[in-house]
Amino acid sequence: MVLPPEQDSYYRHLVFDNSLTEGAYHFSSGRAIAPSALELVDGKLPVSREQFVSPPNSLKLSWRSGSGGDWHAAVHLERWRGRAQRLTGDRLAFWCCAETPIHAEHLPMLQLVLDTGLSTLPLRLDDRMGDLPAGQWVYVEIPFADFAPITTAIDFSRTARIVFTQSIDDDLPHTLYLDEIKVRFAATNTPVTPPARLDARAYDRHVDLRWELPPDPALEYVLIERSEDGETFAPVGIQNPAFDRYTDYVGRAGARVHYRVRAVSRAYRASPPSETVAAQTAPLDDDALLTMVQEACFRYYWERAHPDAGMALECVPGDEHLVALGASGFGISALPVAVERGFVTRGAALERLDKILRFLERAERFHGVWPHFLDGRDGSVVPYFGQYDNGGDLVETAFLMQGLLTARQYFDRHTPAERALRARITRLWEEVEWDWYRNPADPDYLYWHWSPTDGFHIDHPLIGWNETMIAYLLAIASPTHPVPASLYDTGWASQSKRAQRYRQNWGRTTAGDHYANGRSYFGVELPVGVGPGGPLFFTHYSFLGFDPRGWRDRFTNYFENNRRITLINYRYCVANPGGYRGYGEDCWGLTASDDHTGYMAHEPRPSQDNGTITPTAALSAFPYTPEESMRALKHFYYARGQQLWGIYGFRDAFNPTENYVSSIFMGLNQAPIVVMIENYRTGLPWRLFMSNPEIVPALERIGFVPDPADRPPDS
Repeated sequence: MVLPPEQDSYYRHLVFDNSLTEGAYHFSSGRAIAPSALELVDGKLPVSREQFVSPPNSLKLSWRSGSGGDWHAAVHLERWRGRAQRLTGDRLAFWCCAETPIHAEHLPMLQLVLDTGLSTLPLRLDDRMGDLPAGQWVYVEIPFADFAPITTAIDFSRTARIVFTQSIDDDLPHTLYLDEIKVRFAATNTPVTPPARLDARAYDRHVDLRWELPPDPALEYVLIERSEDGETFAPVGIQNPAFDRYTDYVGRAGARVHYRVRAVSRAYRASPPSETVAAQTAPLDDDALLTMVQEACFRYYWERAHPDAGMALECVPGDEHLVALGASGFGISALPVAVERGFVTRGAALERLDKILRFLERAERFHGVWPHFLDGRDGSVVPYFGQYDNGGDLVETAFLMQGLLTARQYFDRHTPAERALRARITRLWEEVEWDWYRNPADPDYLYWHWSPTDGFHIDHPLIGWNETMIAYLLAIASPTHPVPASLYDTGWASQSKRAQRYRQNWGRTTAGDHYANGRSYFGVELPVGVGPGGPLFFTHYSFLGFDPRGWRDRFTNYFENNRRITLINYRYCVANPGGYRGYGEDCWGLTASDDHTGYMAHEPRPSQDNGTITPTAALSAFPYTPEESMRALKHFYYARGQQLWGIYGFRDAFNPTENYVSSIFMGLNQAPIVVMIENYRTGLPWRLFMSNPEIVPALERIGFVPDPADRPPDS
């Protein structure tokens, strides 16, 4: 469904609606100079669950303005991958509530700071708000025209911080609760329709709610209300109107709860409530818990796929049209799991794949290779990483093709639809010119990128150990455009000076710079890998389909190697040399994610560890460390579910030391959870991919030989 522009851009207006973390709001800051005082928690503004306009919380601004002192408190615009860098509106709006009466002249001043560093002059609020009574929420709108710029012109769409500062020195304590801070246009008092067909489905500690609500440009959000007795309802959360579901983390099994939902207009006028539904949480055994996690993570690819492309978005929330190729491949790998587990029907999965293939067939390709990112509306390349990123991305294409080949083997029935599907996948597979991605200037490697305007300018050879092994396997397996099997040794496992320098540069060590390692980390000897092995996605992305059990090359058995990399990651987190909060036997997992600083490939070495745990790291490791992974799953859900569990499973990352929880779900991280848990449970994705007739012969040409000690039981 294509959403109206206003409904599709909730985050183009948002500065603050709620905090995912309790205690303090991560995206805030403050400072006081004595004798003035400002209440802060670890340098952040406190969060209140007792007062709010949009549940479940608001910001608490408590200050005392002393003579000769000063204070300021800033609410920062949260940034994440794909979020529009510009806000839309002609005014700043917010709600505020005074704990005790505040005279207008005692209110703080307000200042806007842009992402360029430019700011407005502090604006007095007393002329715009008047006296505030105690305990009453007051709505405030301030046109941007009222803010006096320091320079002659200022672009308010680039507002990055809302700053409250000391006004007069009355030396009195004041507390002001703040909520729904947004940049917006004037809203008309248009009534909105209540949601319909509310449905509730209970699990162990949470309830999933779904409803139907027609697109409406007057809609601000959906308000969720819960009741223990079916009569007295209290607000527990809100949902962006672009989503038709909400997850309420009740926090206990055996709870019978009742729900109703309302639509809230942009003028903050609530509709009548929907019908009431009830659900009862109940304990789940380990098997049901795994299914619950798989289904929730799979929804990302099913419900939030681009409406035209059918493919996965880079992240949600994020750019509504930024289709991610590799993430889409992972989602396709998860489709057979979803059908077998009953999440979707086989017919619906076929329809989705048909849409995906129609998009891929018309999308831009560069010698059969798709780019990293595509515009979901027309299939054009999106050069997200700069002007030279305007061509093919061989690694992302390999991730996509791994998924398509898995699907080709699953949809094996002799029906016209499934025969046509297999033929179309085969055609795309045969059109990928893997051999083109050898730079003639250095043909011993496959290269990550090729540009139609700048050729191999990015100059990034694929050198292991990392996530790119699948690209070599598929390139050697190609029935139409293969590369010599010798490239596995000259490229992936290269011993050349260039390969050594490549590994040394990113690993900052000589350990593993010749591909083989042999050193021990936290009591675990590592056959292959740079340093302690790298982020855990190295052991996931190439192995969603490629089953390493029962095979070894001249260096190692990669199932065992992956198990050891995972154990090193686990033991590092248990040892916790950085002293970060939360780390332990049930809270571990370092891999790539967007954290409080931006993107980082977290791994078990101090320079690449900042206290961020990424749930996909431990959960996608189920085949390698099932006991340790199950402990992590239960900790994430039972101990941290209030913050981490959402409509598409676990949120992307969290950092207890920084009191940070990611607002996004990421396409690269949700599907590996689905697929690798299934590889642990039944081995289905591994069986499907390995049954492609091109794969085993390619392994044999490379030099892989059977490893009877690690042969899977069904082979």
